[in-house]
Amino acid sequence: MDIGKICNRNAVTVRELDELTRAAQLMREKHIGYLVVVKPDLVDGTVRPVGVITDRDIVVAVVAKETDPRTLKVGEVMTRQPAVVDEGTPVATALQLMRRIGVRRLPVIGRMGMLVGVLSLDDVLDAISGELLDIAGSIRHEIRMEDALRP
Repeated sequence: MDIGKICNRNAVTVRELDELTRAAQLMREKHIGYLVVVKPDLVDGTVRPVGVITDRDIVVAVVAKETDPRTLKVGEVMTRQPAVVDEGTPVATALQLMRRIGVRRLPVIGRMGMLVGVLSLDDVLDAISGELLDIAGSIRHEIRMEDALRP
């Protein structure tokens, strides 16, 4: 299974020059802890990921250091050049990358590096649990069929 089939295609994004407080407000409004920082391509209208920012980034880099968040822009706190995965990447490969670099989410890119979504561990768990339900259902159905066919 490719990650393009299970990733969230409604990534919430911000730009580097956005106020950090606006990013925090977006996280609160959308009930998320991860935003993709994008740079728009003025030629084709697409956006490309240039960074990511998490609620933890804000806590560790701003709140814990007692810095005034109203004085900061997203670009001053974000993680630059995040690891990304192509939408055609197999889930297993994406999981290996996530484990190796210690992240729970990855921006997903399509052709020419444009942002198409975000893959989270939650997305993977949802997909795997659906497959496990199919397996369990097949086993139950097989038993019912065998019982029905035996005299």
